[in-house]
Amino acid sequence: MTKRRPKVLVVDIGGSHVKLRATSQGTARKFDSGPTLTPKMMVAGVHRLTRGWQYDVVSIGYPGPVLHGRPVQEPHNLARGWVGFDYEAAFGRPVKIVNDAAMQALGSYESGRMLFLGLGTGLGSTLIVEGIVHPLELGHLPYRKGTFEDYVGLRGLQKRGKKKWRRTVDDVVTRLAAAMQPDTVVIGGGNVKKLKTLPPGCRTGLNANAFRGGFRLWAHAPAAKRGLR
Repeated sequence: MTKRRPKVLVVDIGGSHVKLRATSQGTARKFDSGPTLTPKMMVAGVHRLTRGWQYDVVSIGYPGPVLHGRPVQEPHNLARGWVGFDYEAAFGRPVKIVNDAAMQALGSYESGRMLFLGLGTGLGSTLIVEGIVHPLELGHLPYRKGTFEDYVGLRGLQKRGKKKWRRTVDDVVTRLAAAMQPDTVVIGGGNVKKLKTLPPGCRTGLNANAFRGGFRLWAHAPAAKRGLR
């Protein structure tokens, strides 16, 4: 007898929105996040928007470092209280938590050595090598008079304008690709659509790939079992 795969609820937490999708639910839903959002508010918002949905397990994409399935640092763009919060008790179901960029990277992965860079509120980053996921925190490394995130994240876009921001994105991607030596670079996140062209060797990662990554977390694949637990 074939074991039934669990129905998965995917919760993608970003600095601007929390996005939701579940197995057999074709349309994603979302609500606002921002600097006042606590984990209790997030869970309440998820319960409100998913009333009537059927799911067995939960995948959470978290905007910060995750170690052994638990957030280890408070997010830069949300309220505090995320580290040490009991997510399984709050949802009443098994929960897997990964960095949000890692979740979108897993959904974007095809083969080989792939570097994922997410242009959103900040700069998400993940390296996948032969199916093994390695979450990174490249966005907070020094760059010019700040960090990579200061220049290519939302603050950099708003401060410098699209034209300068695009040139900076090209420079940052080139530098990080030279350091990581990937076969391909996937650029995702909400602001990738603001680029006119992609740097050489890059392809676009769709935001919907975050949901695919969340579903893959519960699939019996090497990337899900070995790289993200």
